[in-house]
Amino acid sequence: MFVALRDIRFARGRFALMGTVVVLITMLVVFLNGLTGGLAREATSAVAGLPAGRVVFGAPAGAAAEVSFGNSTVDERQLAAWRAAPGVTSAEPLGVAMTRLTAGGTASSVSVFGSTERLRPELLRGTAPRDGQVAVGERVAREHGLRVGGTVTLGSRELVVSGITPDRSHGHAPTVWTTLGTWSLVGHQPQPTVLAVTGDGGPSGAVAASTRAVELDDALPGIPGYAAEQGTLRLVEGFLLVVSALVVGAFFTVWTVQRRPEVAVLKAVGASGGYLVRDALAQALTVLGAGALLGGALGALGGWPASAAVPFELSTATVAVPVAAMVLLGLAGAALAVRRITSVDPLTALGAHR
Repeated sequence: MFVALRDIRFARGRFALMGTVVVLITMLVVFLNGLTGGLAREATSAVAGLPAGRVVFGAPAGAAAEVSFGNSTVDERQLAAWRAAPGVTSAEPLGVAMTRLTAGGTASSVSVFGSTERLRPELLRGTAPRDGQVAVGERVAREHGLRVGGTVTLGSRELVVSGITPDRSHGHAPTVWTTLGTWSLVGHQPQPTVLAVTGDGGPSGAVAASTRAVELDDALPGIPGYAAEQGTLRLVEGFLLVVSALVVGAFFTVWTVQRRPEVAVLKAVGASGGYLVRDALAQALTVLGAGALLGGALGALGGWPASAAVPFELSTATVAVPVAAMVLLGLAGAALAVRRITSVDPLTALGAHR
């Protein structure tokens, strides 16, 4: 890396400018990746945290079930068939609805989950809800000043707060938990939405045709708006990384053209093409590594306070993945740019072109 490092010292301004571009793009990708993860958590944590291996979506007899919490219903016959199916350890009904919670003079949108006690998250304080009661998350309790024993209005029903749970959310709305009977009254829906199933078996016949079982992770796209939101954000991330590779490639293309006389001299005194390519890639790796690491660190520092105000997931993966992708794609762009080094004619260094 002797030549590569001397180049960087010689052209400090150019490499500093390129490094700054890498830092800014990496910061942007880290922020976007953290926001994508945070929005995913806000949309799916209630379903993703269910103690089940599969989610069963249902449809009326004669219709095909689709992976959609908005269009799914499960009747008593389907529930009984899944509970009796060989290989099924448990099949618990789960009702999902969106409504309005009013308490303490303020109102907010919440998702209401009606379920058996087995599917509910652990309680931080209080007791499991019975009919006419509801367990709310910490954020809802804090925002509305709720305590165990207080009352809230869900939709048009007044319910007693029986307990406080960890924060979960569905469709970007905080989740509150109640019994299936109370959920049916609040959501005005007579049948549960889906089944949470453990075990690998399943029923056959007409029930199998009118239900559809998917793994828990595969059920998340059934949350309204989740797939479109995540697809859009991931597409923007991908474009940013492709742009970064093109920018890095363009920079090293121009730099390689400007260094052709020096490269020719090196080849004339015996430097091999492989050595020069390795030297140029090491130069690119130095710029990319320093810029990406600094950008990742700044993104993490900025994301830490941001996570208190917006849905932002700050973890090792949200920082390390963009940094690694930035370095690898930048190296790919640089590799395409420095290929022309091997085609430099050393005779040009001796004036043979004149």
